[in-house]
Amino acid sequence: MNNIKSILLLCFSFISTFLFAQEEVPMADTMRSEGKIYVVVAVVLVLVLGLVLYVFLMDKKITALE
Repeated sequence: MNNIKSILLLCFSFISTFLFAQEEVPMADTMRSEGKIYVVVAVVLVLVLGLVLYVFLMDKKITALE
């Protein structure tokens, strides 16, 4: 009985995410039409690359200490 409840909860959560994924996002359309979406993508890309570089350098330092 508990497994059935868990499976139903999982199914309903997937269904609700698909329903919410269908609604439009007017802010993204506005930013895309004005060309500002590229600025957002560039900033996110710089942050992710910086984080990856930081983790890589920390790994090298930790390996050297070991």
